[in-house]
Amino acid sequence: MTAIAEKTEFDATPESNPRDALWPNYNPPKELVFSHGIGSEVFDEQGNAYLDFLSGIAVTSFGHAHPHLVKALRDQSEKLWHLSNVFRIPEGELLAKRLVENSFADSVFFANSGTEGAEAGIKAIRGYQAAKGNTRRTRIIGLTESFHGRTLAALAAAGNQAQMKGFIPTDYGFDQVQWGDFDALKNAVTDETAGIVFETVQGEGGIRPITQEFVSQVRKLCDDLDLVLMFDEVQCGIGRSGKLFAYEHYNVTPDVMVLAKGLGGGFPIGACLTTAKVGNSMVFGSHGSTFGGNPLAMAVGNAVMDLLLEPNLLTEVSRKGEFLQSELKRLTEEFPDIVESVHGLGLMIGLKCVVPNTDVLVKLREHHMIVGKSGSNMIRLLPPLNMSDEDIAKGVKIMSSVLQELRAK
Repeated sequence: MTAIAEKTEFDATPESNPRDALWPNYNPPKELVFSHGIGSEVFDEQGNAYLDFLSGIAVTSFGHAHPHLVKALRDQSEKLWHLSNVFRIPEGELLAKRLVENSFADSVFFANSGTEGAEAGIKAIRGYQAAKGNTRRTRIIGLTESFHGRTLAALAAAGNQAQMKGFIPTDYGFDQVQWGDFDALKNAVTDETAGIVFETVQGEGGIRPITQEFVSQVRKLCDDLDLVLMFDEVQCGIGRSGKLFAYEHYNVTPDVMVLAKGLGGGFPIGACLTTAKVGNSMVFGSHGSTFGGNPLAMAVGNAVMDLLLEPNLLTEVSRKGEFLQSELKRLTEEFPDIVESVHGLGLMIGLKCVVPNTDVLVKLREHHMIVGKSGSNMIRLLPPLNMSDEDIAKGVKIMSSVLQELRAK
């Protein structure tokens, strides 16, 4: 073991910095390296604690090193890591059964990420129409300011020109209409349209829940024209909204739904849930994944479901979300020159800034609080679902101090 450690140890001199071996796809703060986390806090190499209001972008749904999740992963790691789906994986069958029993769905495909789940959903939409003989129906309509992942089809579905530039030479069979504009969406439907996809609560584009009127109108349109409706709940699902799935707030069900992030509690996982109507078109050989649904991910996913389905957990998420939003609204009244409005659902919250949101984010990090950014110049707040009232109050206090400092500049 010593010899192996010596071979893999990196000489962190300026000429051979480990960062240089990575693609520069993100731009992390250079001097900040976290060594471990416990609950709602992460700790840097010097032992300083940071209050985590980002949760790895809605991934560590029950905080860091939750004992139940750690035990599930440790137990499974000592038994079996991988088989591939050419053999049955009982842990995956159990997780699929639990997702089906607690949702609209009849069947599930497991992947490694939200992007892969979205790609599976896109294939299922087109596969449904093809199975019915509607070979012209291949186009899919999405909404502006959306985000469905970074693979080519997922980028094309969202239609973000900045992210597509240089990578996507054609539209890949996708159309976009203005977020929330039902008339524009209805007018965009043609005899080539196969389905419609959008986030139930937008994440990257600004924390915006879809409206009841819009989602009800779209559901009826899909029913009338035999279009497939797909919800992307990669970020807003898994209890984040105060319900197990955000679509439950609207009394409308999709035909396809994508999950990821919080379902693994920090372990990579993705899932595409479908009704029988759509799922039956995905026959043997039409889709697959080498790593998707592997025993490690499935064990952790089941442990996350254990926690999600505990009595009163979702009620507590809603209560904490309402409390946090009310405190943030108070801050917008106290500091209207810095922050102006609060948006979101449950513990998926956006704080719209007057000053550049990066200024607020960096200042909060200097005060040992981690948040994210979102579109519409928002600060993104995604604390663990089980964050204590004390830590929420602590976060609000830090934010108040930071806003006061920014005002004094």
